[in-house]
Amino acid sequence: MDNPSRRHAVDAIAEITTPAPQPPHPAVLTDYGADVFNEEAMRRYLAKSTCEKLLATIERGEALDPAIAGDVAHAMKEWALSRGATSYTHWFQPLTGSTAEKHDSFLEPENCGALFAFSGKNLIMGEPDASSFPSGGLRSTFEARGYTAWDPTSPAFIKRHGNGATLCIPTAFCSYTGDALDKKTPLLRSIQALSGATRRLMKCFGLPDDEKVSVTLGPEQEYFLIDKHFYLQRPDLLQTGRTLFGAPPAKHQQLEDHYFGAIRMRILNFMTEVEQELWKLGIPAKTRHNEVAPAQFELAPVFEELNLACDHNMLVMEILRQTAERHGLVCLLHEKPFAGVNGSGKHNNWSVNYGKRNLLNPGSDPHENAIFLTVLCAIIEAVDRHADLLRAAVTGAGNDHRLGANEAPPAVISMYLGDQLADVIEQLEHGTPTSSRHARAMKIGVDTLPPLPRDATDRNRTSPFAFTGNKFEFRAPGSSHSCSGANITLNVIVAEAFDRMAEVISKFDPEHFHDELQKHLQTLVRAHKRIIFNGDGYTDDWLAEAARRGLPNARSTMDSLRCLLADENVAVFEKYGVFTARELTSRFEVFLEDYHRKIRIEGEVALEIADTMILPAAGREYAEIVRAVAEAEQAGVSAGVSVQRARAERLGAQIEACAKHVQELRDAVGNGKHEDILRTMTELRIAVDALEKSVSDAAWPLPKYHEMLFIY
Repeated sequence: MDNPSRRHAVDAIAEITTPAPQPPHPAVLTDYGADVFNEEAMRRYLAKSTCEKLLATIERGEALDPAIAGDVAHAMKEWALSRGATSYTHWFQPLTGSTAEKHDSFLEPENCGALFAFSGKNLIMGEPDASSFPSGGLRSTFEARGYTAWDPTSPAFIKRHGNGATLCIPTAFCSYTGDALDKKTPLLRSIQALSGATRRLMKCFGLPDDEKVSVTLGPEQEYFLIDKHFYLQRPDLLQTGRTLFGAPPAKHQQLEDHYFGAIRMRILNFMTEVEQELWKLGIPAKTRHNEVAPAQFELAPVFEELNLACDHNMLVMEILRQTAERHGLVCLLHEKPFAGVNGSGKHNNWSVNYGKRNLLNPGSDPHENAIFLTVLCAIIEAVDRHADLLRAAVTGAGNDHRLGANEAPPAVISMYLGDQLADVIEQLEHGTPTSSRHARAMKIGVDTLPPLPRDATDRNRTSPFAFTGNKFEFRAPGSSHSCSGANITLNVIVAEAFDRMAEVISKFDPEHFHDELQKHLQTLVRAHKRIIFNGDGYTDDWLAEAARRGLPNARSTMDSLRCLLADENVAVFEKYGVFTARELTSRFEVFLEDYHRKIRIEGEVALEIADTMILPAAGREYAEIVRAVAEAEQAGVSAGVSVQRARAERLGAQIEACAKHVQELRDAVGNGKHEDILRTMTELRIAVDALEKSVSDAAWPLPKYHEMLFIY
């Protein structure tokens, strides 16, 4: 009856020893960016004129001069060889949600020997097979041609493995017909759209329209770590990334003792190695700490330009998984790997800069504050008009389990501004703001709004979209998601709002500009204030209030995806050249199919575990109890028999209930309807978790929550 696998797993973990602390040595940053073809490497390996042309493209967005491609390729190859790389790959982000790469050697045979070669053509374009990646109908199986195109704004980097290294060149991925098959292409398009709209809006305030617009991002990455010994005994974690069964332990996160607690030495060793790997790649990992749930942690970088930050976050997830493997751990990036405790998100801290000015920073003079309030009101309008698109941008089977639970925000999109800004907005709605809770008398324009202090308000972790001083924190994206999806949508809807604002205020009489601006902002606030909510987003009262306000509440992937096909939403993406109608339809098809596949896989895995592991284990224990009762009665023993008989009755009834739900799930999986699969999986889980509480610990076949969450 004993389950030796679980016992051996615990014994194996107990034998793991933490390396003794090493003698202190000076902290240095000489390795920071060492594996990145950054500006320092460019200046060392490129001719000055070539380097300046390439930097103009990277830093100022100027068109790339094709004539320099050969020189850049040669320099990149020489640098990569000096770093130990013998192969290169075009590193891209297809619609699978992860990254892809096809490695080619620098090797070129020549006569009786060989040499290392890498041409401008090799750098600029690759040709991976496009037919085997999700395309949502953009490509047929027999239409294989696809292209990767070098993105010079994201620097090439080195990925290392046990026996060598590979030069990775960030690229876009498109089809033979020019359709975007990836996440980078529409992201770059959206950045371009927002840049143009920002310049138009700033021109209305008399600012030069040639300043660089930079959209910045700081994504906070949450994740779980469990010991690999347990992971390998959980078919559900292996195949779905989450536990499909598991009774909650008596203690999990309710004592709130894990959050920001002292980091265990084994985990700290892991985190330190992750940090070192990230720093070599120029990824500015800054913060590490324990998160709310046991075995949950967070890593946060310093803000970077959006495109680079999205690339870097994909590398962060990869390095977390690879480094965990080297430490005998497994990194779980699923949004809800353990039911009943915190899920994991990816807090998306987004901001827009115009030159050196952060447009979400309250200014130091009335004119700057007028710009700030104008930008703020435009974003309020954008979120209210397109809350459905923001919700769709964070949808997925994993996030359905997370949104609205514990740390995650509700599925209803709302905005948190904090007490002071909410007070200013309320005064603006009813007339000229004359006071602030934390500042002197205020007005809008030349003499109508005083400086607003930074960080003058609290945070609200229940808000999906919260203003946090000089940025908006979009808390709804899931931990496994690419950052691109949420930011593509955010860029587009804000670009539309900026353009709409510029169209109106550009016609104002210059002599009465600030008076007319105030009236227009009042109109916007009155029209869109329903999206502002500073209270507790977890309460049922808020859900009822949100419904009264007419805010959408798409609780599932199926509910949220439909908006991608709405004519008005297609028109917005087409207007800014981010998605064609054809590309948007393809995303709908890809995301829908991905959702269905994941639900079907979960249903089949749950069925297999329950049928081949849970029921046999429970059946063996039931048979042993019944046999013991019969033998006791035959021997004339009465003490304790009634207790064992009652235990057998209870266990038998639970087994019957579990078997019934197993059959229901078998039928649901056979029918393939995701609603039926989800419902019967939930019912089966309740039955299995009840069995876990009844079957003896020694006989239970799966590692339990109290082991996975606390033994590492």
